[in-house]
Amino acid sequence: MNLLKQWFQSIDWDKFWNHIISLGIKIAILIVLYFILRVVGNKIIRSFFRKYRQQQAVSVGRADTLESLISNFYGYVLFFTFAILLLQNFMDVTAIIASAGVASLAIAFGAQGLVSDVVTGFFILLERQLDVGDTITIGLVNGTVEALGLRTTQVRDFDGTLHFIPNRQIMIVSNHSRGNMRVMVDIQISPTENPEKAMAIINEVCTKATKENKNIVEPPTVLGVQNIDATNMVIRVVGKAVNGEQYSVQRDLLKDIREALTENKIELPLSFVSTFGPNNN
Repeated sequence: MNLLKQWFQSIDWDKFWNHIISLGIKIAILIVLYFILRVVGNKIIRSFFRKYRQQQAVSVGRADTLESLISNFYGYVLFFTFAILLLQNFMDVTAIIASAGVASLAIAFGAQGLVSDVVTGFFILLERQLDVGDTITIGLVNGTVEALGLRTTQVRDFDGTLHFIPNRQIMIVSNHSRGNMRVMVDIQISPTENPEKAMAIINEVCTKATKENKNIVEPPTVLGVQNIDATNMVIRVVGKAVNGEQYSVQRDLLKDIREALTENKIELPLSFVSTFGPNNN
């Protein structure tokens, strides 16, 4: 007890509290500076890419991808820089870095996944496999790319779920946003109807739709009867639409074809099915 009392009495409390206050001020300044640089840096990046989109002949998706990547990289550099500056107030960071060779093997094994993510992300960007805004399929995940970084890719599913996918797990990517998309509509009519008459009506609808719908890039073609059984006769129509507008084109074709067949007294079964072919060109 006496030793503890002597130890307390030996402390220069004025110097101690001055050191604590000085250290607290330094840390507070570093934290405030970190958030200021983070906000200002992101604003500068957004401003630059806003002008870049206006002045350069570059797709919106590609510009969004580059902006996301640079913001991601800037955030990592800023975080690690300020982390080192904070640690310097408590320990000799230089000594830790100098002695890192002892633990380098363990760190290397632990960082294998991170290195793999970064390398894979780099080649995804270099080869332009993905852009922000692209509709893609990665494994069991289907959705729209929201952010593309060196470590992870963020994909928003159609139900609103946001998936964070480590880049090293991206083995096969199906990109549905490159080129025009194929639309395939199967129309079911009664097997007792005249197929030639039905196909002539459908062909008129397709011709009219091609003239009026700017999203159709290849006129829908009536291929003919694809299947016939006791309850249905299936007539197939295929065409191509602007990427991202294929579902709208398909809905419009279905609506117009059904109305035209009904007006011309073509008997329809209870089911009226369409399918969309994901083939792109």
